[in-house]
Amino acid sequence: MKPLENGERYKFYLGDCLSVLKEIDNGSVNSIITSPPYWGMRLYDNQDDIHEIGNEGNFNRYVEILTEVFKEAKRVLRKDGSLWLNLGDKYSDKCLLGMPWRVAISLIDDGWILRNDVIWHQMKGTQSVKDRLRDSYEHFFHFVKSKKYYYDSNAILIKPSKLPITKGGATISSTGVSGKKYRKLIDESAELTEQEKANARHALDEVLAEIRSGLVNDFRMTIRGVQRAWHSDNERISGRAKELANKGYYIMKMYAKGHLPNDVWNIVTEDTWRTDSHCAVYPEELLKIPILATCPTGGIVLDPFCGTGTTVSASVKLGRRGVGIDLSSKYIDISKERLNNIGILL
Repeated sequence: MKPLENGERYKFYLGDCLSVLKEIDNGSVNSIITSPPYWGMRLYDNQDDIHEIGNEGNFNRYVEILTEVFKEAKRVLRKDGSLWLNLGDKYSDKCLLGMPWRVAISLIDDGWILRNDVIWHQMKGTQSVKDRLRDSYEHFFHFVKSKKYYYDSNAILIKPSKLPITKGGATISSTGVSGKKYRKLIDESAELTEQEKANARHALDEVLAEIRSGLVNDFRMTIRGVQRAWHSDNERISGRAKELANKGYYIMKMYAKGHLPNDVWNIVTEDTWRTDSHCAVYPEELLKIPILATCPTGGIVLDPFCGTGTTVSASVKLGRRGVGIDLSSKYIDISKERLNNIGILL
């Protein structure tokens, strides 16, 4: 079946996620964003005596079941689609189990490609024990089906806080880099050949021209014999080290249109929609980057563990369409009410 009919902006399905997923057409959703019940942490409202994921007696079985669910989810995902998976960890007999990574590695072994491990820093954290540090983060994994996938980086760029300025008749970068120091280092270098020096000067002139034209906001230049490659000097494992060895320099540019977010997100756990009884809601703000980057406008975002509809709500607000699946009729009713209220506001 199609997850949505023409004209539908959202829909909720009541039932076991694996059974419902098996009914959905191949390659019919653009992105899957979800947070399954954590192992041994919740007991949800289930009126039909269907097994609730997260209540397995053995955590290895939990990993197996989630792997099976996401195998079916991969089938309904487009070839260029993405899966975003939020999971929290669990202690058992005082030992941290590493549950998020147990699941992530199982999915990798099952053919998923892991692109990012985002750390969701929740800004608060718990303090229930006195013999270890407070919990303050969870993992948010980004998986894809294939090496080529939809990713709109322009939609999530962070704009520079400062712009290039003109000083003494010359345009310099947002952090005050004029290029004079780099030019002096090139001219005085005993490591570079004359041809390498000429190439380096030309590359420096080009990036300064890009700053004057507004294409580049800032830059850094690394010159052989003066600075080392950032991560490694081994040419076999570092492209920058190889470039430094072959050319004598490399330039890293910060473009004026902005830069991509990093993989640590500081977002508080509380959400504005807290009139419901669900005790494990992630905030809509957490979903903004995944939705904007990996689902095109008008595309379909699926949440097979939708709870009170946060993923569907965020998707609709951002101009996408949303589909949710949940075992609880109570949560489905809350989700429908939530989306109906959004319809009034939009």
